[in-house]
Amino acid sequence: GLAVPLRAVADAAEARAVFPDALPVLPVPLAAPAVPGQPDAANAPAVVASIEHAVRLAQEGQVAGLVTNPISKATLYGAGFGFPGHTEFLGALAGLAEPPVMMLACPELRVVPVTIHVSLRRVLEMLSTGEIIRTGRVLAASLRAQFGIAAPRIAVAGLNPHAGEGGAMGDEEARIVAPAIATLRAEGIEAFGPLPPDTMFTPRARAGYDAALCMYHDQGLIPLKTLDMDGGVNVTLGLPFIRTSPDHGTAFDIAGRGIAEPGSLMAALRMAAGMAATTLPQPGAAP
Repeated sequence: GLAVPLRAVADAAEARAVFPDALPVLPVPLAAPAVPGQPDAANAPAVVASIEHAVRLAQEGQVAGLVTNPISKATLYGAGFGFPGHTEFLGALAGLAEPPVMMLACPELRVVPVTIHVSLRRVLEMLSTGEIIRTGRVLAASLRAQFGIAAPRIAVAGLNPHAGEGGAMGDEEARIVAPAIATLRAEGIEAFGPLPPDTMFTPRARAGYDAALCMYHDQGLIPLKTLDMDGGVNVTLGLPFIRTSPDHGTAFDIAGRGIAEPGSLMAALRMAAGMAATTLPQPGAAP
């Protein structure tokens, strides 16, 4: 790893002055010593408190956004944490009536799955016209507001092979997906499809859209991770503040060894900064 000096700060306002000389750290007290690669349930409350503190800073406008690192869900669950993961917890802290939307992004592709961490069997139970519409609306609004895309183009994937091939391989495209696309288009959102999932991620196809709205997790994440395994970024859409995170887990087995690939975290930091520059008023800008 790099020999980067650290400096404790009392609040977020001190961070900017510290950056030229050291990495500012806002300490959160721990109940037990932190040992690399060895999660301790005694420190679970401190992990939760750090997330809550970061959200408060964002809501108060003291920071431009959040870049969260992976958390050990199993450790938090053992301490009574009641959310599936970071994203759902952030949505609750923000007081959202509906869950946030997960987007994975790299320079070549943005993907948003309508259903996320559920089995394929449950995808068929959970997929609905209403949920596709809701996800498409959040995606379109975020591409405009946080990525500066005035008229975002959204490619919508089919569910079945060959997008159902006219009903020969399933009727979900005609019964569920197409009505959602029609509603989005009626609202002025440039959504199109349903497209055959096996051909919509070629270089030529990707040139025709700004984001792909996929029906389930692996449909979108397999092509994205094939394109850029180490540079993918998780972006939470629909929150009242910016949140990105690296697209990987905790990797406790290599903690403290100095061999972790930093590309995804660096990309998450850069993306959050870019989103903030697009979203937030800039110094000297007209009100």
